[in-house]
Amino acid sequence: MSKSFDFRRARPWEVALTVFALSAPMLLPLATPGENGFIRKAVAQEMQQVDSSKLVAIGGAVTEIVYALGEGGRLVARDSTSTFPEEAVKLPDVGYMRQLSPEGVIAVNPTAILAVEGSGPPDALAVLKSAGIPFETVPEGYDRAAILKKIDVVGKFLGVPDKAKALETEVAADLDAAIADAAKRPENERKRVLFILSFQNGKIMAAGGHTAADGIIGLAGAINATEGAFEGYKPVTDEAIIKGKPDVIMVMTRPGAGSSDEEILAHPAISVTPAGENKAILRMNSLHLLGFGPRTASAIRDLNKELYGNVSQ
Repeated sequence: MSKSFDFRRARPWEVALTVFALSAPMLLPLATPGENGFIRKAVAQEMQQVDSSKLVAIGGAVTEIVYALGEGGRLVARDSTSTFPEEAVKLPDVGYMRQLSPEGVIAVNPTAILAVEGSGPPDALAVLKSAGIPFETVPEGYDRAAILKKIDVVGKFLGVPDKAKALETEVAADLDAAIADAAKRPENERKRVLFILSFQNGKIMAAGGHTAADGIIGLAGAINATEGAFEGYKPVTDEAIIKGKPDVIMVMTRPGAGSSDEEILAHPAISVTPAGENKAILRMNSLHLLGFGPRTASAIRDLNKELYGNVSQ
């Protein structure tokens, strides 16, 4: 009959060896590549990739990034703001990104959905998420870092992180060059820009801080005429417009919408600003200018050229 092991008299190394021997049978099944091994499960979960072979992209920048990554073949539908590149327009349109119909999205039978932050309405998103379709929200933002983050999130969701990293490097270099050129303009030469989102019945809704318009104006070497007054897009008073002293009024080109230059310039507050006196109204493509996607460096250069007549070299 064997003697029992006396822990009180054992040397430390003997205790450690005994504990290992006793516990090994319990630990081994967990570490082995069997069906119940935790390492096997962890690896399997890490390697598991969302099926994005039939993808719906919501948000112009998101769709552009998918194509820029060379993954446009996965797309089965897009929202109405996704009009670049040309191939995107041929896809079924599931509606405006902020007024989505879940039935319209589900009807194209997607295996995954990529939607930029701010898409909605919330109840529509709740229906889509509850339908069991993998859903990824791409964070919105209006600066260099935000653009690169969008590319990173889309690339990882599609399972092409290496392609995303290469695109980030390319886009970052282009952005850095465009921003650096615009930043060369002296502060005292920078124009003040009033971005008008809507003009109806003499009422003006303008862009404040933390908006795409505010972001692109700053990157292009200009100043938002409403700087520091408010955030988001809000109605502005005549007094605020006059106080802002805009040198340029910027509005977006929208087919069949908006007011004429004459109507805007005739506004009592605008007419007495430098922009009104010089009849300085600038109209630009909203999706290109405010998308904050892979083409933003081009948008910075375009706006800088429109404002100042040339681009620094």
